[in-house]
Amino acid sequence: MPPACQVTRMAKKSPEPRIIMSKVFRVIKAAIQGKEKNFTSGSINRAIVYLSIPMILEMIMESLFAVVDVFFVSQVSVDAVSTVGLTESVITLVYSIAIGLSMAATAIVARRVGEKNAEGASHSAVQAILIGVSISVIIGIAGFIFAADILRLMGGSEELIAEGVGYTQVAFATNVVIMLLFLLNGIFRGAGDASLAMASLWVANIINIILDPLFIFGIGPFPELGVMGAAVATSIGRGLGVVFQLVILFRGWGIIKVLARHWKPNWELIKKMVKIGSSGTMQFLISSASWIFLMRIIAIFGSEAIAGYTISIRLIIFTILPAWGLANAAATLVGQNLGAGQPERAEQSVWKAAFYNMLFLLSVSIVFFAFAESLMGFFTDVPAVINAGVLSLRIICVGYVFFAYGMVISQAFNGAGDTRTPMFINLFCFWLLEIPLSYFLSVTLDMGLAGVCWAIAGAETVLAILAVIIFRKGKWKKISI
Repeated sequence: MPPACQVTRMAKKSPEPRIIMSKVFRVIKAAIQGKEKNFTSGSINRAIVYLSIPMILEMIMESLFAVVDVFFVSQVSVDAVSTVGLTESVITLVYSIAIGLSMAATAIVARRVGEKNAEGASHSAVQAILIGVSISVIIGIAGFIFAADILRLMGGSEELIAEGVGYTQVAFATNVVIMLLFLLNGIFRGAGDASLAMASLWVANIINIILDPLFIFGIGPFPELGVMGAAVATSIGRGLGVVFQLVILFRGWGIIKVLARHWKPNWELIKKMVKIGSSGTMQFLISSASWIFLMRIIAIFGSEAIAGYTISIRLIIFTILPAWGLANAAATLVGQNLGAGQPERAEQSVWKAAFYNMLFLLSVSIVFFAFAESLMGFFTDVPAVINAGVLSLRIICVGYVFFAYGMVISQAFNGAGDTRTPMFINLFCFWLLEIPLSYFLSVTLDMGLAGVCWAIAGAETVLAILAVIIFRKGKWKKISI
């Protein structure tokens, strides 16, 4: 064939860039609008895209809470940033319970949706709400009363406690909005309504971004609350996000529609949900509690180390949470496809989601390693804090490729209703490996903050390897919920 003919033929086969971009934008628009609800048939790649785009945007919005708060708080004082870090280390226990319950809700709702049982899905959603609110009330009262003792236990100085106790009190007193925001979004994700979960986080974040500087610095008619203002702004933002979620549920704008009959406690279903949720809660409680011990070890090296580590972790969360968006997409696909009697399709979805997640986090790790100093400089100009943050970012991001597979496969177990397997994996990797290794490297070998960061990267790598080995055995396919 003449060269000219070959060129002409290739030109006909290759779509123009504008056509490709047009298709990309159409897919993104369709994903954000949430038009696709059924993910038990058709292209798996398309299902991952339609679920993961709104879930990634949702997680970006959740991570913005952390980044926005620490940006404004860092302009108050080093102790203020340390207060946020110490408080968040403890309040992650609330996140653990919320995430555990949301996993149970996602798994059960996804199964009912896969079975085409909308009534059962709605009833399950309400039972999860009843459990979450009951737990939040107990945590809120205890956390508010013992706020100063919590900061003291975490190694905070008396000056830090005097400045930051208000932040801790507000954070615990309003923990119900954290609980419901996670729980209701887990319900939406299980139903395949990922776009609704995303929208609620957008509402919450926009309000938080507006209110943060107003309450922290006392702009206009707002009181100057300092670091406590960050907690007030975040609580109001999340609270209005929850109101938005409840309106969606009561109006029935998605698959789930809450009716009066659903509020009657179903003790058998509650027991099942608590069983699944307790393992899920322990799964994240184990990992979250390990962060408390890590923060306690880091406190040995001073406020600058705590502040630098806190800022770096917020940046890491900013990228890890979007990666959880892909992991959550895998959980929904597993739940719905198991409900539809298609375990092989569920498994294929997990491997593809994990591969895409690895590509994303690999790109992020390269950016973090190359631009760590610039990123830290955006939040603070204290040299010791910048150095600690740069050290943390560069070491922890070494394990990002492994994080990618570990988080997706762990969520796949959860989506199947098997929350016990990730719980035991976390117990081994975080408590029997990460914590002792952190102390050994940082204190015994005198590596300081670097020792803690290397222990984190190592533990996450081992977790991913164990998760892959167990996942390949396939026992999760036989879980009945």
